[in-house]
Amino acid sequence: MMPAEMAMTTLLAIETSCDETAAAVIADGRRILSNVVLSQIDLHQRFGGVFPEMASRAHVESIGLVIRDALQQSGKSWNDLDGIAVTCGPGLPGSLVVGVNAAKGVSLARRLPLIGINHLEGHIYSHWLESSGGADPLVYRLEGAFGSPFPLLVLIVSGGHTELVLMRDHGDYQLIGYTVDDAIGEAFDKVARMLHLGYPGGPAIEQAALGGNPARYRLSRPKVHASIRTARPGALTADEYLFSFSGAKTAVLNIVQQHSIDGKLSPFAPVADIAAGFQDSVTDWLVDKAHRAAQEFGARAVLVGGGVSANQMLRDKMKHRFGVSASFPQRIFSTDNAAMIGAAAHFSFVRGVRHDLTLDISPDLKLG
Repeated sequence: MMPAEMAMTTLLAIETSCDETAAAVIADGRRILSNVVLSQIDLHQRFGGVFPEMASRAHVESIGLVIRDALQQSGKSWNDLDGIAVTCGPGLPGSLVVGVNAAKGVSLARRLPLIGINHLEGHIYSHWLESSGGADPLVYRLEGAFGSPFPLLVLIVSGGHTELVLMRDHGDYQLIGYTVDDAIGEAFDKVARMLHLGYPGGPAIEQAALGGNPARYRLSRPKVHASIRTARPGALTADEYLFSFSGAKTAVLNIVQQHSIDGKLSPFAPVADIAAGFQDSVTDWLVDKAHRAAQEFGARAVLVGGGVSANQMLRDKMKHRFGVSASFPQRIFSTDNAAMIGAAAHFSFVRGVRHDLTLDISPDLKLG
């Protein structure tokens, strides 16, 4: 089998796991020929979160146009494609099924190989995409220096996930840490709602915190005990690598109640200080656990992916702790997109991964 770094592929990728309808054409797992993302944020803002039925309906209305635009912008024809990749999980069932069915239709009509991709794997492979500045991604520089970039530690931080993953090779993952309650992005959204900052919560809290004093409301670091661990088959998780954010959310709620009148947040409440304290605390927890794990498992680099990886404070702290060994995707690839799915699909494709028309969605799909 040809090594992944030498194989030549042109893949159409589709991503509809949540509230972005996206399609991209990716060459050789790294070159972005097109990347089209239609966001639904405007549809869901009034709900303070994603409304699943509305998301799936919007995907149905947009998927055909998004695929057409991605192909046209790439300058490629159907005959130039080697396969079609699609996110099959994890995600919202009603959203996933739209993308998977569209990919099946294309695969059948155009006789193209079908590759189902784990959404979390996509966030990992966002680090293999070439940057707009032209510099080689860190993983390729490591490959040039060592012959292989592995092992790598991956920190996935998003609205639905907070996970530490050891990546030993392409397709070889071991879960070593995860959240026992709220995901970090979910905690950002909930705290933003408490502070009436809007949705999505991550950018809203980051903006509010710019004028705040984080020391005023420093949150206590949670201790996660084995008694409240959730079962994750195949995990090598030690208690020190478990995350918990529900306590941070409760702490903020208590602070908000102290600054409320008749159940409503006072206009004089120190919102900036609360936002700053929350953001500073939870990003510290992420960085500290990632640092311990990277040392224990001898990781050559730490890859941070998912929507929360766009947070500037998290980026600054990771770069301060890890220096050039910390990798972040471009911000446009931090949130959900199809380019990362195409990058992941390249490495699956050259390993011989193929799916047939029985491919089904898996809303709770795990890595590995």
